[in-house]
Amino acid sequence: MGKVLQSHEPFVMPFSKRKCVAFEFKIEQKISTGKHSKWKTLVKKQDIQDFFIEERGEVVMVKPTSQPKNYMSYLVKDKRVSSGFFKEPTPEFKKLLSDFDVDSQNFFGLNKTLRYSERILEVGETIVVAGIAKWKTLQQPIEGYGYSKIAALESTDTQKLLITDLPEAFKKRHT
Repeated sequence: MGKVLQSHEPFVMPFSKRKCVAFEFKIEQKISTGKHSKWKTLVKKQDIQDFFIEERGEVVMVKPTSQPKNYMSYLVKDKRVSSGFFKEPTPEFKKLLSDFDVDSQNFFGLNKTLRYSERILEVGETIVVAGIAKWKTLQQPIEGYGYSKIAALESTDTQKLLITDLPEAFKKRHT
């Protein structure tokens, strides 16, 4: 458990403008067919980069990869916005939709029922990461870190990294 520190230039979320080292966001449209309706995903994007976690002055490197995916993430849906028949999209939501070529109105000029959600690992956020710890020799010094080796959390073929910011992960378990 520790606080997220970036190791590269962080991602910036398109709606909330928050800096992060991992994200997943979706834009969905509610599709109605008579009695039933469902959410159709129009845009889905996710990415992750190497980062550090720090607790009490100790730093650990986390090295997730997307291809092949060596981690499982469970992230809080921490930003959402929507629009609908009686709910105008905000100017910020309209801009986001425009940036991803999503029209906020239908053929008749009525608002579509749309929603956006994002899940991120924000720089400075406290998270929990589980993995196999290995000592790594640093090729280049890390600013503010005066050692030549660092602990890194990695995965194997059978054990993936586990990354979460869910509140349940922070509760102490009594045996």
